[in-house]
Amino acid sequence: MHIPVLYKEAIEFLSPSRGQKFVDATAGGGGHTEALLEKDTQVLAIDRDEEAMESLREHFAPQIENGRLVPRVANFADLEATATGAGFEGASGILFDLGLSSNQLDRAERGFAFQKDGPLDMRFSKTQTVTASSILSTSSETELIKIFWDYGEEKRFARKVARAVVNFRSIKPIASTGELFELIKRCLPPPIRFRAGDTARRIFQSLRISVNGELEDLSKALPQALSILIPKGRIVVISFHSLEDRIVKNFFNQNSRQCICPQDFPICQCGSNNARLKILTKKPVTATPEEIERNPRARSAKLRAAEKIK
Repeated sequence: MHIPVLYKEAIEFLSPSRGQKFVDATAGGGGHTEALLEKDTQVLAIDRDEEAMESLREHFAPQIENGRLVPRVANFADLEATATGAGFEGASGILFDLGLSSNQLDRAERGFAFQKDGPLDMRFSKTQTVTASSILSTSSETELIKIFWDYGEEKRFARKVARAVVNFRSIKPIASTGELFELIKRCLPPPIRFRAGDTARRIFQSLRISVNGELEDLSKALPQALSILIPKGRIVVISFHSLEDRIVKNFFNQNSRQCICPQDFPICQCGSNNARLKILTKKPVTATPEEIERNPRARSAKLRAAEKIK
């Protein structure tokens, strides 16, 4: 079983014990699910990826049979309905590991990585109709610039890449990840083309986020997580880029405020004790140098954790 990034830290913050219920909202390869099950807990494992869930069902067949693991193919944007339907509305902890799984990255046919030539797919679920290819084929130049800028934080070459995509597709569709990477590379000045991977990573990230509605889904899921947690239950989120981390940080901050007065009020007028969360990580937890050496993808990971007060 693949060991996820910040694996030890995530389980320590969740602090599982016998008989408790946990939700792994991004089950993926099942690494966190396995760690939770080892503590004799019940786990609801959710993932949009049908292939990942099929593999998880095979690996954990005995735990599914005895009722300790409940697998569900679902989007965590529907977390509350999924958890309630499975009897997990009183969860002691909920984990979101927002990174891609090794299986998704390593399989060229999924289209997530520019290092492997494959179709421009990038869907988490095969039931989705929008693909990276369809976005590149139908979006206007202005829309592409916005996607690259907002979701990839690609400030320098967003316009050039968007213009190149529109010009290229007027001749023929961009068919593969390899073609898109070569197009991106040609948009860079020759002296820095050896660093094309940096720009490509941001462009590919932006397309993946757009295809899967990742930021919108995370914004929907966090309030639902708070709703289904029991008091003293914990939310742990591992993110891999600043857009996700900002959403989590803002949600934790907003729900940990004692006062609900507008922030520009010099003196509290509400007299309220409205905080619903206690933040457990004043600063995000990051990977150790040893973990980064073993797994370079861990370099960008940030873990935030909070405990429900009421």
